[in-house]
Amino acid sequence: MRHPAVISLLVAKGLRAFGDGYVSLLLPLYLLGLGFTPLQVGVVATATLLGSGLMTLAVSLYAGRYPYRALLLGAAALMAATGVAFALETRFWPLVVVAFVGTLNPSSGDVSIFLPLEHATLSRTVSDEGRTAAFARYSLVASMSSALGALAAALPAVLVGATGLTSTAAIQGMFGLYALLACMAGWAYRDLPAELGADARQATAALEKSKKNVYTLAALFSLDAFGGGLIVQSMMALWLYQRFGLSAAAAGTVFFWTGLLTALSYLAAVRIAKRIGLVNTMVFTHLPSSLCLIAMPFVPDVSYAIALLFIRGALSQMDVPTRSSYVMAIVPPAERPAAASVTSVPRSLASAASPVLAGYLLGLTSFGWPLLAAGTIKISYDLLLLAMFRKVRPPEE
Repeated sequence: MRHPAVISLLVAKGLRAFGDGYVSLLLPLYLLGLGFTPLQVGVVATATLLGSGLMTLAVSLYAGRYPYRALLLGAAALMAATGVAFALETRFWPLVVVAFVGTLNPSSGDVSIFLPLEHATLSRTVSDEGRTAAFARYSLVASMSSALGALAAALPAVLVGATGLTSTAAIQGMFGLYALLACMAGWAYRDLPAELGADARQATAALEKSKKNVYTLAALFSLDAFGGGLIVQSMMALWLYQRFGLSAAAAGTVFFWTGLLTALSYLAAVRIAKRIGLVNTMVFTHLPSSLCLIAMPFVPDVSYAIALLFIRGALSQMDVPTRSSYVMAIVPPAERPAAASVTSVPRSLASAASPVLAGYLLGLTSFGWPLLAAGTIKISYDLLLLAMFRKVRPPEE
């Protein structure tokens, strides 16, 4: 884990996740403050996910022509441009365009073009035995940084009180900080070996030996992502704002603690996976978290909703490092970049359709239909994954 490339990835990942942590909470408030409807908030969130999916597809087709460092530096530049554009633009359709071509992330997880490139880089710098632990640390850094970013969502309110700025101007300043974080992440990527990925120029060719498994996993992950898109952090925050009147500062505190619980769960996931296997860990930690989602719309008080969010935070993301490790484990090394992209692209595209639906439903009622639907869809995914892949084991099991 002391490989310089791994350290560079973790630093860049942490910086990006910090920005995503507060942007996902401030985005709906910013858009509502500009006079947009919940449906329009959902449209912007959908545009971000759809654009990320298409750009990830482009990475899967052309990444083999360039070193990973060059592509990651380009992505960091795009992230910086996204922050600047959101800090300056207030009209709806231009914001939709920027969301589509940019790197804005309405989710607590990573759905951007960075993901397959970082996964491919990480998998090429660790052994099979250390792979799950490496992905767990990668996810741990992301979750901790995202949790701290959620706390930073309270900064606009502090700025308003201290300087007299409008809420809109204060949030625009946070988008400026997002651009600065992108520049810092780009500086970290500069330390990656220039040749990393260049010796695998054919690695992103069509899958061969692993085609059936990867395509099946991509379909299953898409089902899970469609459900997850209904409750991306921006939409969950919007529901809490509408249903319980939660402020941005209070929501930031809630998502800080859920992020902290999620971070700790990554370490537990490694131990659990060693005992019961990667697939079992993915399924049997995910099922109860989905039940929490189903229960949440029926609670009478915000304290119960927060308690269920905490339980879900401690369980729902254990499948993230195990899923990444599992995909990398069951495909030949030469096909790993392609597998990372093929399993990421459908997830992004599937999740892209959901926020606009969630925004529409939340515009009709604050009951929480998106949460109920998301939990039901995710349970279906878990059961299908267990049935289809419980006998497909990685080398270390």
